[in-house]
Amino acid sequence: MHADTGRTLQICTTVPVPELATAGKLFAELESAGFDGAFTYETRHDPFLPLVLAADRTTTLRLGTAIAIAFARTPMLLATVGRDLQDTSAGRMTLGLGTQIRPHIERRYSMPWSRPAARLREMVLAIRAIWDAWDGLAPLDFRGEFYTHTLMPPAFDPGPARFGRPKVLLGAVGPLLTRAAAEVGDGILVHPFSTRESLEQLTLPGITEGLAAAGRDRSDVELAVVTMIATGDTGAELDEAIATVRGQLAFYGSTPAYARVLECNGWEGLHPRLNALSKEGRWDDMADLVTDEMVESIAIVGRRHEIADRIRDKVGGIADTVSLECTRRPDPGHFADICADLKARR
Repeated sequence: MHADTGRTLQICTTVPVPELATAGKLFAELESAGFDGAFTYETRHDPFLPLVLAADRTTTLRLGTAIAIAFARTPMLLATVGRDLQDTSAGRMTLGLGTQIRPHIERRYSMPWSRPAARLREMVLAIRAIWDAWDGLAPLDFRGEFYTHTLMPPAFDPGPARFGRPKVLLGAVGPLLTRAAAEVGDGILVHPFSTRESLEQLTLPGITEGLAAAGRDRSDVELAVVTMIATGDTGAELDEAIATVRGQLAFYGSTPAYARVLECNGWEGLHPRLNALSKEGRWDDMADLVTDEMVESIAIVGRRHEIADRIRDKVGGIADTVSLECTRRPDPGHFADICADLKARR
């Protein structure tokens, strides 16, 4: 089911953390459920704080962010928190970064926005330059277009890493970001608003271009595909899950960044309609425009025993890692049965 990279398919999940105090218990449950990894994301809470608690309550679970908003921070801050969490988790940290969109960066975070693909690419290089300095490989002398780091007094140098470096995975939407992620990232996080067709026609060609530009091989990068799950034991539960996913897809479909996925599947007329309704705040009307075909092509839909095979149909031969999620309707059993089914098939 995984791409031809020699890796065993990794099964992860992206989880909402309703209260920070519960994070340790939540991640311990995910480890017990059999997941290989569990990731936080950035909405109402800082994405890194729950991972400190998670590291204390788990021993084997891969921990990470999917994603933390890169441009809300500097390379030095990200290098530091990534290193701290790598130490705290004894080498289990993955630093997952994404760009967000211009209004959020400028108006919510009051940070600069320009050429996001080039900026994110340089940010990764800057982070690695900082880690090189701490590991004693080279003095800190990074001078880029967007970031400059040339000062590292001994008092601020934590010294060589005891557990190696965290992997840096990059959220990629669109050809420029996908290419940049393949050039410099340890892996690529594919947004759940994707179909088999968009993975084959948009994502994989961008990865191929980025790898070729950097002289890298496909085995050099991890391709993690996030899947949105709509499932239930009864018809009523499944209908409720589908309704939740339909609303989430309407929200994503109103965003220009995801319009190409719609176009790829012959739904190019939908984005302008969703975008116009979003500006009027007509969220219920937006969901009504999302067809059953769209829900079943983008999300993974079915009874619980059907989900593993349907994930295989969508990402088989493409993904090295699959992440199960429905952040707007968390599964009370953490999709543990689906995780077990996937493990049985790998």
